[in-house]
Amino acid sequence: MDDLVVAGDRVVGRFTDRGTHAGTFYGVPPTGNPIEMRSIDIWRTENGEFAEHWDELNLLDLFQQIGVIPAFNLGATESTT
Repeated sequence: MDDLVVAGDRVVGRFTDRGTHAGTFYGVPPTGNPIEMRSIDIWRTENGEFAEHWDELNLLDLFQQIGVIPAFNLGATESTT
């Protein structure tokens, strides 16, 4: 857990999960690559219990780490020759 904020009936958490791509993920066979996935989760509480949950996962970054999508190289310049 990187951050946790409680305000009114909302609980918000920011998380970083780390591991190894050791199993099939969305049809992508295991690569053995180390992976790191960040997420933001929001819960709504009602009567002291979680009633709803939303999350945002950084799957673009994860798919880049396992080689499905090429990583962006924003610092590279393209040669014109």
